[in-house]
Amino acid sequence: MRQRRPNPEFSISFLDVICCGFGAVILLLMITKTVQPQILEKSTVVAEGRVAELTEQLFEIRGETRILNRDLAARQEQLSDYREKLAILQGARARAESRFDALETTRNSNSIIKQELAIARQRLTDEQKRLLGSNFEKKNQLIGGIPVDSEYIIFIIDTSGSMFSYAWERMLLEMEATLNIYPNVKGIQVMNDMGNYLFSRYRGQWIEDTPARRSLILRNLRNWNVFSNSSPVEGITAAVRSFYDPDKKISIYVFGDEFTGQSIRDVVLTVDRLNRENFDGERRVRIHAVGFPVQFIRPPQLQVTGVRFATLMRELTYKNGGTFVGLNDFRP
Repeated sequence: MRQRRPNPEFSISFLDVICCGFGAVILLLMITKTVQPQILEKSTVVAEGRVAELTEQLFEIRGETRILNRDLAARQEQLSDYREKLAILQGARARAESRFDALETTRNSNSIIKQELAIARQRLTDEQKRLLGSNFEKKNQLIGGIPVDSEYIIFIIDTSGSMFSYAWERMLLEMEATLNIYPNVKGIQVMNDMGNYLFSRYRGQWIEDTPARRSLILRNLRNWNVFSNSSPVEGITAAVRSFYDPDKKISIYVFGDEFTGQSIRDVVLTVDRLNRENFDGERRVRIHAVGFPVQFIRPPQLQVTGVRFATLMRELTYKNGGTFVGLNDFRP
């Protein structure tokens, strides 16, 4: 009797089903639309370009940041310098204010004594003249070594930039002090070293001496900044030509800090010709001078004009019966 073969675990029908399923999957993959490779490549290129652009911008921003940081450091250093200068100026101001207060206190306490001393030395009574003789006035009417026997005074002021910028406050104080040693005169005039008048309406005329006129002169001088060539010869010659009078005692006061002219000798000779001696051997007008040491704050090689001014004024004042006073500081 033939034995029957056992039934297999997987029949042919099952294998058919499996094959059909795989075929269906393959068919679906073939008919489905896929993403093309070139699209991905374009996206990559665009992204890389954007990254490069952003990287370049980052470098630019970093460069600008370094520049700004460098400028900020420079500004901070400059600000530090300004603060240091401000501190120095504030200290100088405090010292000046303290010095000014001390001077004001001293001036107020001594003003009456100074005025009385000036009057006593400037004017002689008839009894003094009778007892001491006519020569007593010439020998003894001195204040600080400066003769104060004149009845008319002319101020010739250097209005150059160096004087106006550095020594103007001190010049005003010296001007006021000079006026104080002449409590009463018959006429005053103010010119600059070019021969220009402080008050043009008084050109060639004397200004009447009153307390109000003196205050007006000092007030107008404060802002008087006209052109100057830093050579007093024009002002001196204009003053002598315009105001010389044999019947008047006249003194000229030159306030300046430098002489920029070509020749000291030419100036001396020019003044000699104009301000000639009379029969008594005296000049037409006295010439005094006050030197402000502005130029001596500069390096030694640039101080020549200041030295030449002092040399010129010593010679002029000596030959014209006056006195040269050289200040040791141009600050008030």
